[in-house]
Amino acid sequence: MPAHTHDAATQPHDNPDLIPVTGVRGAGPRHPLDPLTAAEIEAAREVLVRAGLLGETVRVPMLLPDEPAKAELATWTPGDPIDRRVDVTLMDATTGAVTEAIVSVTREVVVSTRELDPAQAPYGQPQYLFEEYERAAEIVKASPEWQAAMKRRGLGDRVDLAFCSPLAPGFVGRESEVGRRVIRSLTFLRDSEDDIPWAHPVEGLIVHVDLVSNTVIGIEDEGDVPVPSGSGKYTPDAVGPARTSLKPIEITQPEGPSFAVSGSLVEWENWSMRVDFNAREGLVLHDVRFDDRPVLTRASVPEMVVPYGDTSNTRFWISYFDAGEYLLGKNANHLELGCDCLGVIRYFDGYVADDHGHPVKIPNVVCMHEEDYGILWKHTEQGPVGSHVRRSRRLVVSYFSTIGNYDYGFYWYFYLDGSIQLEAKATGIVFVGGGHPGSENRHASEIAPGVFAPVHQHLFSARLDVAIDGEDNQLVEIDAARIPMGDANPFGNAFTWTETPLRTETEAQRVADTSVARVWEVRSSSKRNYVGKPTAYHLIPQPTALLMADPASSVAARAAFATKHLWGTAYDHEERWPAGRYPNAHQGGAGLPAYTADDRSIDGEDLVLWHTFGLTHIPRPEDWPIMPVDYAGFWFKPYGFLDVNPAMNIPESSQAHAGDHRPAGATGPRAAGTIADGGCGMGAECSCGH
Repeated sequence: MPAHTHDAATQPHDNPDLIPVTGVRGAGPRHPLDPLTAAEIEAAREVLVRAGLLGETVRVPMLLPDEPAKAELATWTPGDPIDRRVDVTLMDATTGAVTEAIVSVTREVVVSTRELDPAQAPYGQPQYLFEEYERAAEIVKASPEWQAAMKRRGLGDRVDLAFCSPLAPGFVGRESEVGRRVIRSLTFLRDSEDDIPWAHPVEGLIVHVDLVSNTVIGIEDEGDVPVPSGSGKYTPDAVGPARTSLKPIEITQPEGPSFAVSGSLVEWENWSMRVDFNAREGLVLHDVRFDDRPVLTRASVPEMVVPYGDTSNTRFWISYFDAGEYLLGKNANHLELGCDCLGVIRYFDGYVADDHGHPVKIPNVVCMHEEDYGILWKHTEQGPVGSHVRRSRRLVVSYFSTIGNYDYGFYWYFYLDGSIQLEAKATGIVFVGGGHPGSENRHASEIAPGVFAPVHQHLFSARLDVAIDGEDNQLVEIDAARIPMGDANPFGNAFTWTETPLRTETEAQRVADTSVARVWEVRSSSKRNYVGKPTAYHLIPQPTALLMADPASSVAARAAFATKHLWGTAYDHEERWPAGRYPNAHQGGAGLPAYTADDRSIDGEDLVLWHTFGLTHIPRPEDWPIMPVDYAGFWFKPYGFLDVNPAMNIPESSQAHAGDHRPAGATGPRAAGTIADGGCGMGAECSCGH
């Protein structure tokens, strides 16, 4: 789907929601896990400049908080000094040389540096700069080879309206590319300055650009497929007036929301957590607790891969890493009330560094609100007990990121019963190529006349640093199991479950199996519940195909995390990235394969779970011109973590007993008002708001 681009002609070359920050002085962080501030980013830059590490030709592909280790956090108390550190990747744009630096903005010193050579294994290329997108387009359009290809195709008079998209190259092992900072460019056309380019691909034309030498190092011009002529516009002037049949739905909380916010700390009912945001992962949650008992030390979605299943020269290499190559957080959206979020909203601003290391602000980057979620629990008992029902609600913490033509939302849901859900939402414009109308393509479906959208996947990796009642956790795989009919199952109806301990990192590389309702249980090694069992949570996967590429493929080596639904690792402060720190142009083996190479014990240890989930997309006409949201995710639910249902004391809905459902003159068993009577069947016990 994604072509992951920024087009200088239709939007700024950087995230349009980024706002340069001036006057960065202000209140400092109150907790070691607070997000980076604008002042801290600017201070880090000043330290690097003074140290001679950030000169005129040096850029900042990535700047992140260097989070304190757990040992540091364990000894910190409110009021203690906080050593705030920043992790910066520096790249000389004229040579490609890379330096990593840790900067203490508290002490105003460079703590450490490390020089890398991206031309050598095991390093890949740093993340793309926003300025490189625009520069790549300029290089392509100035190329005589590209101009000749456009002229040969009869498109010479349309070059001014061409959109040259900059795309991560994957890793295909070409001698001319290995060790170089390469970007590929596909060409799309517009009919006018305000046209949507994705509908008009110039099929078979691809330009390979070296971003250090600023030269075209190769061009491919295959075939003469006509450029599709249909429109991809989706704005009101193109689709016509909005329908008037939908009546308003109003969401109000006249007494305000039920959550409280103090700095980065959020408290809601039994839940508490710290909300963080950085340029790579986007939304990060720290110290997630229920009833002040630890559940997750840290939770985020640090990587995703979008591999394509097309064999054409313009697409076989596509396997975008939206966090590791493009930075999900740096491309995050400024969210708007009434559009992205409804209800009583609490927004959090985010600060990231631009290409030169200056702070920029993304206003309202994280949205938090409550929403109704239907029935929480309900039972109708004959006799005087009658019917009781309580409504569910959830706390929603979310953000959205736009990577070129595609948009991703990440929604963390917290429920009154102690459950956590993560939902990824995929929408935007599917990435397309051209073809002869009515022709068949085994790797791409025709979604509009002459417009073919390749099959592809969106595979996310969630990193869950679990802490069920502490850091001493165990991992067990739970499967439902049939019992053969016989002495142990004389009537054939019986079934049970099996428990398989996963004690090492190799054992903890697992595949989901919905046929046996497989879940993974994270148990405390030291805490017991009311019935004497270990307190625990279940990671419940939802159906997700794993990586469809051949195991011998380049993308399987680079995105090895996507070959398993579950990886369990022993905690290491430095192990953050499922596909490695620099997946761009990396030949593979970084991240989880390297982390698990020593097959460490995870039995009763500080445990980290990495869960692969996502979508396998065979596009359809209904996905054009903008795809309706598709969903993927998982649940993390208490299993013996609590002694009873923790939501038994939830009050009735404020709209309970809003009206008597008894029809006039009704008597007998239907007197309470049934659905057939136009009621809900609950009479005076109704809490549905009718």
